[in-house]
Amino acid sequence: MQTIFEYKHKGAANATINRELSALRRILNLGAKQTPPKVNRVPYIPMLKENNVRKGFFEHNEYLALRDALPSYLKPFVTFAYKFGWRDEEIADLTWSQVDRQRGIVTLEVGETKNDDARTVYLDAELKEIFEDLWKNRKRNGILIPNVFPNKKGNGPIVNFRKAWNAACRKAGLGYGYKI
Repeated sequence: MQTIFEYKHKGAANATINRELSALRRILNLGAKQTPPKVNRVPYIPMLKENNVRKGFFEHNEYLALRDALPSYLKPFVTFAYKFGWRDEEIADLTWSQVDRQRGIVTLEVGETKNDDARTVYLDAELKEIFEDLWKNRKRNGILIPNVFPNKKGNGPIVNFRKAWNAACRKAGLGYGYKI
């Protein structure tokens, strides 16, 4: 078994080390609860301090420059992300069944978010217009696409947009390091 110092030397982040320590703690606790116990004493396992604060927020002018530099299929996606700050996976997985176009509401139900909380947002005029355009264009080659934000080919969800994102960041003069 490797020590914390060996993990740190290999470049592992504190959060990664903490997840592994949590797994070890869980294994030991389960062993102690067996009949007969497989572990007679569960040691105290201290956790490392984690610094997982988000970095790389956009100023409005930077967002506008990036949005203009993106391919057209990503512009609605990034506009939604900028206005609501949802995780990219949550936005990519968004389907029309989660959208109430008449009332301008988008909802994620309990269990569909990272923290398992439900979330509801109200679309502003710009996003309502974007959603109407996406709704009108949701049919591709005779097939209705359930995803609100289709991929470049228009046949499914956006899966990986990092190459387009990084190119747009460079084109907009932002360099690398910005995360959606």
